[in-house]
Amino acid sequence: MKLVSLKDIEAARERIRSVARVTPLVDVSLAAGRPLWLKCESLQPGGAFKIRGAYNMVAQLTSDQRSRGVITYSSGNHGQAVALAARSVGAPAVVVMPTTAPAIKVNGARAFGAEVIFEGTTSLHRRARAEAEATARGLTMVPPFDHEWIIAGQGTLGLELLDQQPDVATVLVPVGGGGLISGVAAAIKQSKPSVQIVGVEPSGAAKMKASIDAGSIQTLASTHTIADGLMAVRPGDLNFAHVRTFVDRLVTVDDDAIGSAVGWLFTQAKIVAEPSGAASVAAALTADPPFAGPAVAIVSGGNLAPEDLLKYAH
Repeated sequence: MKLVSLKDIEAARERIRSVARVTPLVDVSLAAGRPLWLKCESLQPGGAFKIRGAYNMVAQLTSDQRSRGVITYSSGNHGQAVALAARSVGAPAVVVMPTTAPAIKVNGARAFGAEVIFEGTTSLHRRARAEAEATARGLTMVPPFDHEWIIAGQGTLGLELLDQQPDVATVLVPVGGGGLISGVAAAIKQSKPSVQIVGVEPSGAAKMKASIDAGSIQTLASTHTIADGLMAVRPGDLNFAHVRTFVDRLVTVDDDAIGSAVGWLFTQAKIVAEPSGAASVAAALTADPPFAGPAVAIVSGGNLAPEDLLKYAH
């Protein structure tokens, strides 16, 4: 299985430059009581890192593929990113979301012009429906994580992070299906191998850790966590290969720690993060001893409804 190269990621960086923002790296070491910086991908168009991979793929489609349209399956953030990327190149977009998708993410995808279809509650349900729709309607699939173009796009975050903090010692990355950590780890390990890459999963959805521990891809019977963007029951094939090659450690955090991190980010760092985006911060704040610093936690998304923020920020 061919892994994404540094050249692939550098090409993606040029391709997405006009669409994806260079997000800030914020020093919160004083508030955290340990050397900690936050990479604020919550400030990307669409409110999450996903625009990097989505646009990198959509921009490489043929004119015929664009005219027929694209489809994806997503718990929310990737769907919004595909809708935004498709709109930017004049392509129709369809997004298959779970019946449990937060309204803020559904409304976001629709606001960017996507048709939204609801199907089931797991990534496997959504994928099956999206594949059926793609076949029936002649649409091109833009998968959420298991594709080299998606991984290369997400990897641009890793290059950006190294530019902003060349002395970084540890990078903490939330893990859902594995697209973000695959790209970030590939970019950083092929540029500066000494940096420790730590994947962070909710304890109720630790599919990547289960797979790495077993030495083969595992599918969880179910997942339960407040981090809706990290609830995939199975890692992607290509993502598993990247994690096995480039990632140093996988850790888990429980929902209480994730919820506390959402509240801490708002009250102490003045950053709005959804639970999925705060998982890395939860691990950084609770690690004993702390991760080697300078440590950077990627805040991967900020699509959180105001009423949900009130549950955590008190």
